[in-house]
Amino acid sequence: MSVLKSWTGGAILLLALAGGLRAEVTVSQSNNPVAAVDTGLVTLLGQERAGLEAIPAGHLSAITTAPKKPAKGKIASLEPLSDAWLARQPAASGDEQFQCLANALYFEARGESVAGQAAVAEVILNRVDDDAYPGSVCGVVNQGNSRGCQFSFTCDGRADRVNDKSTYGRVAKVARAMLDGAPRSLTDGATHFHTPAVRPDWSRRFTRTAQIGAHIFYRASVRTASN
Repeated sequence: MSVLKSWTGGAILLLALAGGLRAEVTVSQSNNPVAAVDTGLVTLLGQERAGLEAIPAGHLSAITTAPKKPAKGKIASLEPLSDAWLARQPAASGDEQFQCLANALYFEARGESVAGQAAVAEVILNRVDDDAYPGSVCGVVNQGNSRGCQFSFTCDGRADRVNDKSTYGRVAKVARAMLDGAPRSLTDGATHFHTPAVRPDWSRRFTRTAQIGAHIFYRASVRTASN
């Protein structure tokens, strides 16, 4: 009996010590700053993964894909155009719409400053954006009515022949930049212009917005309920 008691007492003591060791290990882990950081990192990564999985695949691709380089031949400026800026640009090229705008600038404004050429381009592009006009550059440039053509060079009876390649290359750069998103900040939304040598009837019904070089610019007057 004494042997059995002695064995039982020893087993109890061993169990008590083992429990104490387990408790000590548990407490030690709970106070281990490295273990706490690991647990927090796992939680953070789990939250991040859940957040990424909630983003639509198309949107995730858009925000993680590097921007594409501009297509060859395209130029753009986020500031007003200038001679110095144009001189740094490569030769401009483009599709039919680009050709229509470049031709319009050459035949309507080739003797103007860069600002004067950009202003004429603004008028054409403002018309493209206006539901009252055709929705393309070529449609606007070649538009006619009962009184003739919107842009005189298209129906003045003269051959539209480019004789000055250097000047055409310059206006082509202006056309390219305007099509690529250069600011339209010169004419305050103008959709019409004329030279000071004439005063068309329509000019009385429109709001004058600017005079740049040999052209005076206008936009439609804003009507309110009281006028």
